[in-house]
Amino acid sequence: MKPRRYTLTAMLIHWAQAAVVLWLLWRGWSMIDLPKGAERTAAYGLHKSWGLVALGLIGLRMLWRWRHPAPPSLIGGHEAAIARAVHHALYGLLLIAPLAGVLASQFTPYALKFFGYEIPKFGWPDEALNGVFKTVHVYSAWAIAGLVGLHVAGALKHVIQRDGTLSRMLPGWLLRS
Repeated sequence: MKPRRYTLTAMLIHWAQAAVVLWLLWRGWSMIDLPKGAERTAAYGLHKSWGLVALGLIGLRMLWRWRHPAPPSLIGGHEAAIARAVHHALYGLLLIAPLAGVLASQFTPYALKFFGYEIPKFGWPDEALNGVFKTVHVYSAWAIAGLVGLHVAGALKHVIQRDGTLSRMLPGWLLRS
């Protein structure tokens, strides 16, 4: 029996979010060592813009999942419980990390911009609040990196086992090649 697959929309959101999140993790860690100046300002601006895209994607993804439940799992027992826990934690952190980033930006003297367009601020310059939200943002990013590693390891395990789990999240045209 052929396993039920995710919808094409779910696949597109998943892979778009994967690409954005991996880029954000790389950019986030690489930009902190840049010397102050135009290059660093541009890197932070781009990171924040794509962070807002990531926030929109997780919102869209959660809405899509609410209206279109995931297909039944092909695995059971402890492995299914671990996969569920990792997915729930990823969803939560993919919401928390960008929200914390946005909130940190609200408590600086600088405008938050989305690809050059200024977003209205409700905050004020406050180093303590900025620091709290920045800390949440950084720890969330590290946790996301760890969970992404677990998620990829799980996917590779299923590839090795050839149990069809990964193929449920790949478009059919990719599987035919």
